[in-house]
Amino acid sequence: MTHPSTSAPFFRAGPERPVSPVVLSVPHAGRDYGPALLRSARIPRSALETLEDRLVDRLVWRAVQEGAVAFIARAPRAEIDLNRDEREIDPALVAPPPLPSSLLQSARTRGGLGLVPSRISGAGAIWLHRLPGNELRRRIESIHRPYHDAVAEALAAARDRFGVAILLDCHSMPPREADGDGRPAEIVFGDRHGTSSAPEYVEAAVAAARGLGFSTACNSPYAGGHVVTRHGRPPDGVHALQIEIDRSCYLDLALREPGPGFDRTAELIAAVASALAQAAAGARPDAIAAE
Repeated sequence: MTHPSTSAPFFRAGPERPVSPVVLSVPHAGRDYGPALLRSARIPRSALETLEDRLVDRLVWRAVQEGAVAFIARAPRAEIDLNRDEREIDPALVAPPPLPSSLLQSARTRGGLGLVPSRISGAGAIWLHRLPGNELRRRIESIHRPYHDAVAEALAAARDRFGVAILLDCHSMPPREADGDGRPAEIVFGDRHGTSSAPEYVEAAVAAARGLGFSTACNSPYAGGHVVTRHGRPPDGVHALQIEIDRSCYLDLALREPGPGFDRTAELIAAVASALAQAAAGARPDAIAAE
């Protein structure tokens, strides 16, 4: 098993050689706020932390112990968002601004939540000064690209061994108010509206969550971001789906520390990973049985 390095912007957990077709991604739980990053912010660390998927990294260990590989960010989302295309840049944030032809503008960049977040709702602008272009390149080249390269490599290894690979991209969401039908979804699965995963894997994930008593939804309000869009290639045997977990399911009332549902939610992720592996075995029984 690979153990984390205190200096790496992310780390790999799990067996060196895949024993499961399932790979986990945790891109938004990083908490390594370096002194330079904090000095450059006009808002306190507590406000930067609202960008996190709080403590989701601590929820995946049961699934890792059962054989899944996980890639867990240490770099905070405030530094660089691993769930954004590297072209999703707010040009007003960077000095000098990138060429317009090199950018991918989206509702997320316009809302201040691009590759490097520029604004937080309720807190306003994040940074004291514009980000130097060479610092943006450093973050892309030393954090963003290596993370996605490592995920892709693990998925390729799993597919080579089992004939299929499934990425489960793990996130959390703010507690949701009940809709007209009553109980809001506690778990939202996203497969980019059927484009990043074959339906049998989504169905297996939903069944596992409901089997543990969680209410679920698919693709609404979260259909998946850059991670599943980039890595999900069903025709090539690589599937990807996003899971969003209501933070009140596993955190305390302040949504800061582990709450009474923490172990149950860790069990949820392990159960979903197991269900995905079983669905893969059903899809390719010859490849799985050989192991």
